[in-house]
Amino acid sequence: MPVLLIRQIPLFASLSPVELETLVSMLRRRSIHKGDFLFHKGDEGTALYIISKGLIKIAVPTKQGDEVTLAMLMDGDFFGEMALLDDMPRSADAVAMSDTQLYVLNRTDFLSFLIHDEHAVRAIFQALSLRLRRTDDMVAEVCFLNVSARLAKRLADLVTSQHQAEKDDQAVDIHLTQRELASLIGVSRETINRELKVLRQKGILTTARNTITIHDLERLKQRIK
Repeated sequence: MPVLLIRQIPLFASLSPVELETLVSMLRRRSIHKGDFLFHKGDEGTALYIISKGLIKIAVPTKQGDEVTLAMLMDGDFFGEMALLDDMPRSADAVAMSDTQLYVLNRTDFLSFLIHDEHAVRAIFQALSLRLRRTDDMVAEVCFLNVSARLAKRLADLVTSQHQAEKDDQAVDIHLTQRELASLIGVSRETINRELKVLRQKGILTTARNTITIHDLERLKQRIK
């Protein structure tokens, strides 16, 4: 299972089976309960994390006591790679939104692995480039898309990242509160509430306590303009 999980991560996509097995032997397992922080902004960064099962929110606290959600990471996602490379403190908080199981790769082991593998170094550059492109996309969303389009895009991305919908007409549950979704998009909870009401009236989705169910992914995607 760890080999299959690692193979899906762009950071390690070009590694050979032998290299993957070597990397897997360095992983350690860790469990974290819903609501617990894996780390806080400013903590020393010493490890890369891979989510085996669960949901992790990456967020930055504000001076006003609020937070800006940068990402909601799910099964197969990885994070913490920058701390492995630059030896700098964590730039955001990481908190479990559900009971989560992780694989942990410590910096010392990781750097030792890289020193002996040129292909792994190239894969890391590609993965970091992808992360930068995603950051550019987020900035572009705020600058050029209205709230309705940003909400539609974020919901569609969450559906895709969960790998649950094989067809656009398949219902998919997204487990987020309206406050968390508002933070992810960068608007108020009241704004999200109004936008979700419109989508409910159009039959695109339904909402229940802390759950948004997408019923028509194709129509949702059409709202991204």
